[in-house]
Order: sequence, then C-alpha cells, then structure tokens
Amino acid sequence: MRSSDYALQPIARSTPPTHAWLWLVLGLSSGLSVAIYLARVWYTESLVFFFLNWNLLLAWIPFGVAAVMQEMARRRVLSAPLLLLLFGVWLLFFPNAPYIISDLMHLAPRQGVPLWYDAMLLFAYAWNGLLVGFASLWLVQAVVTARFGAWVGWVVALFSLLAAGFGVYLGRFQRWNSWDVLVDPIGLAREIIFGLTHPWAYPKAIVVTLLFASFLVIAYSTVHLLAATRIQPGSREHVTT
Repeated sequence: MRSSDYALQPIARSTPPTHAWLWLVLGLSSGLSVAIYLARVWYTESLVFFFLNWNLLLAWIPFGVAAVMQEMARRRVLSAPLLLLLFGVWLLFFPNAPYIISDLMHLAPRQGVPLWYDAMLLFAYAWNGLLVGFASLWLVQAVVTARFGAWVGWVVALFSLLAAGFGVYLGRFQRWNSWDVLVDPIGLAREIIFGLTHPWAYPKAIVVTLLFASFLVIAYSTVHLLAATRIQPGSREHVTT
C-alpha cells in the first residue's frame, strides 16, 4: 500500500488575490444571498428581511475603499496623508461588515416559511458580510505591511477588529450609523468619548465589544493562516502490509 506524507508549508509571500477574483467570488457569494431572499419574497409576497440587503451593501463599502487603497499603493501614488484619510474612511464603515452577524437575532418562527429557510437566509448574509469584511481588512493589512512592516500591519488589524466590536455595539444597541459622523458628529463623538472615559458605566458595551472582537480576531486569524498556508506533498514511501 502506498501512502503519502503531507506537510503544511507557508507560502513565501501571502499576497491577496487580484481584485478581479475577489470581486467575482465575493460578488457571486453575495448574489446567492440575494437570490435566497428574492425567492422568499416571491413565495411569501412579503419584504421581511429587506434590511439585510442594505446591511450587505454597507458591508461592501469598506471593501471598495480597501481595493482603492491597494491599487493606489501598487501604482505608488498613495501618500501618507492620503493613506491615513482612506484608512479613516475604511475604519468608519468597516464595522458594518461584522454587524450583520448580529442580525441573527431576528431569527424567529414566521408563518408561511420554514424556520430552517430563514436560518439559512440570515446565515448567508452574515457569512457574506464577514467574508467581505475580512477581505477588506486583508487588503488594508497588506498595504500597511508593505509600507511599515508586518508587526505594524498586525497591530492595525487587531485594532480594527477591536474597533469593529465596539462599532457593532454602537450600531446594534445605541442605534448609531456610519453616516452619523456627518449627520450628528457631535452626538456621536460625545457617545464614544463618554463610553471610553467611563467604561464601567456601560457593562454591556464592554461585554459586547470584547465578545465580538474576540470572535473576529480568532476568525480572521484562522482565515489569514489558511490563506497563507498550503498543503504540499512530502516524501513518498512504499509500505507493505
């Protein structure tokens, strides 16, 4: 009987796939979510869960910004001030991606639709929001790493995931939106500053932020490790039995 040994070996350079492939794969995956939703609309003649499409659209914004950042970096036209500006815009919208995970709380029995179908619908949107968010973070981390080194890249990634956890809390429980930075910047800034300076006054904020951030860090690290690792055939040997 012949057996093969396989070893996990890191790829020399973990370069994110081209934008074309990312847009295609993520677009097809998101399109499947929309198709599941449209089938539900056709069957029930109800627009329940329409908000999932809006939330998924918001999740795509940071990916678009990250793609622009990486393309500008590739063309060597991304200055430090512009990098900081685009990163700020990206970070502002980034929490919208993992936010869709919290939409799982809307799962409940509804007349006319099996519970398993709505579970699949909500999971599909949450999964795609997470994928699009991680893809955007991967691109941003690659830009930062190329410019400042791997250590800084991971610091930025971990900080972004922690900020995303806090953003999920602000959006789900305090009902703030990303565009409130333009609509009500003073109110949003007051909410954030007071929460940061008086953390123990908001125990739910601490729990939700740390819980979401911990999950996101583990999930992103796993995806990043899988993307940077390949299974390579090792030595072959004949074994007789």
